[in-house]
Amino acid sequence: MTRFPGYTFTSRWFDHRGLRLHYLDEGAGPPVLFLHGNPSWSYMWRRPVLALRDRFRCIAPDHLGMGLSDAPDDGEYPFTLAARIDDLDALTGHLVKEEGVPDRGWTLVMHDWGGPIGMGWAARHPERVARLVVLNTAAFPNPRGATVRPPLRFPFWLLRETRAGERLFLRHNAFVRLATLPPFGVRRPMPRGVRAAYLAPAARQGTRRAIQRFVQDIPMRPGDASWETLHGIGEALARFTGVPMLIAWGLRDPVLDTSLLEEWRRRFPAARTHLYRDAGHYLLEDTDDRFLVALRAFLLEHDL
Repeated sequence: MTRFPGYTFTSRWFDHRGLRLHYLDEGAGPPVLFLHGNPSWSYMWRRPVLALRDRFRCIAPDHLGMGLSDAPDDGEYPFTLAARIDDLDALTGHLVKEEGVPDRGWTLVMHDWGGPIGMGWAARHPERVARLVVLNTAAFPNPRGATVRPPLRFPFWLLRETRAGERLFLRHNAFVRLATLPPFGVRRPMPRGVRAAYLAPAARQGTRRAIQRFVQDIPMRPGDASWETLHGIGEALARFTGVPMLIAWGLRDPVLDTSLLEEWRRRFPAARTHLYRDAGHYLLEDTDDRFLVALRAFLLEHDL
């Protein structure tokens, strides 16, 4: 996939639900599972995979409808948090049973929607989880309370709640375009080829459905389709307070504010925290090698 700068990996595929789920599987050693959010794909993990695959087995899936995975329509796929966790469970089960990945000692590296998906999977398999890395994400209901609007900003509200937003974002790919520009997703402009790689999977209008469904599935209040799932994930976090955790947070994130960061720190007071005052939501694109150095040091310090 040389047309994506820095993404010089072998694509792998897993057949699931009659659809092809794309993933990376690079290196050897204890497994590190990278989970992206919305609107992103495994491309965002290219530099961590390159930095770690000499010591670790780096696995990075594209959620169905995202990246290089198949893009189902509404009749083929439910687009819910529970379905995303099921997908990850099926993929990891395949990797353990068929591809020789160890069934213990997993590290989860989670960004955005990767947090609830990853911790939902972890709640099913707590014995597998050895380390946790949290990047601008949440795995619990809004700490401000169910009656208060979560820290969503205008583009999310527009896409979720209005027909005009649906036309704008689905027809013109505006959500991904905004997310890859300062000051929305990053604080400094991405190189042209890097931004093009982020945009590429959603170039066709038919592939943008998953982006909208992710936004529409955000559990804002009891009664929303994924509220109970997210609430259960939040309750299960207490099982992992003894697991080594690294929190890395871009403080200039206009979407996920510091109330979520403080909730992670409240629940995991022993976590190591790195705050990046010059980084936005896509902190990997804003921090050069600083986060990569912190991540590798954390993994080696807690070497299995």
